[in-house]
Amino acid sequence: MDKRPVFEEIRTYEDFSKYYWYREELVLICRKLGICASGYKAELNGRIENYFKGKTPQVKKSHQVSVAKKKVPELSLESGLLECGFCFSQRFRDFFSAQTGIKNFKFNVDMVASARKVRDTKDTSFTLGDMLDIFYGRKTYAHYDKVSLQWNKFVKDFFADSATSKFPDRLKTAARLWKEVRESTREKIYKHELLEEFKEEL
Repeated sequence: MDKRPVFEEIRTYEDFSKYYWYREELVLICRKLGICASGYKAELNGRIENYFKGKTPQVKKSHQVSVAKKKVPELSLESGLLECGFCFSQRFRDFFSAQTGIKNFKFNVDMVASARKVRDTKDTSFTLGDMLDIFYGRKTYAHYDKVSLQWNKFVKDFFADSATSKFPDRLKTAARLWKEVRESTREKIYKHELLEEFKEEL
């Protein structure tokens, strides 16, 4: 299996998506590219995908926020997501905090997926009110891509395999196997066959 190259050597998003990237790595990549480096992993992946497609302007986060503020001085539930320049910034956290009464408001994963779909489809009808409905589970628009949970699933399946009980430090062993899988183009799942394939490394 191919080992993961450094980001600078990757030429297409298709090649980029063959490998597993931690959120911290995606943040560093976005910073190097001069694009917003905050948000969930799915959002960071989306920005990098747009970069490869030539769709993402080379703009710093602070500038993006100030532009959004200039576009719509006051937010309301009727504000269109695209119209108001929605992003996962403190301005919009404060807005939803006021709507929900939750002091430290956090966007959930389906809100992230919905925002991305709105941008991808250029859906001008989608509003901040719709986003609030998604937060409360009153509406479904897009579901979060569970790719960022692959490590958790890998560990769970590793521990479910009774053959792994022979290892004194199972989590450390799982991490070694995960490293082999993560840095290759293989499917990012645990299989019993990995124990035999990488027995020398374990």
